[in-house]
Amino acid sequence: MAQKIVTIYIDDLTGEESSEAATHMFSLDGIGYEIDLGPDSYDRLLEALAPFTKAGRRSGRARKPVSRTGRTGGLEDAAAIRAWAKDNGFSVNDRGRVSTDIREAYAKAAK
Repeated sequence: MAQKIVTIYIDDLTGEESSEAATHMFSLDGIGYEIDLGPDSYDRLLEALAPFTKAGRRSGRARKPVSRTGRTGGLEDAAAIRAWAKDNGFSVNDRGRVSTDIREAYAKAAK
């Protein structure tokens, strides 16, 4: 008998399926939280927290989130990639997910 197991990743914020969803952790008042987010939702989380993280003090070690596809990323990475892409003639939106092609070109240029 053959079996096929299908795993579907769901963005906890939107309820939408996302093959690029990754688990992200944060804490508030000593309580840790984990949330699975697709790239757009993660960008929204970072944008919402940005004023507080800029004004706050860091504690502990930071870990880069790793998506289920093995990619790492964050708002800072996206901003740097967008700036590089624009300087190098790529068409890139100011918001939302940065395409895989642009991310790969950026990584290749950084080597």
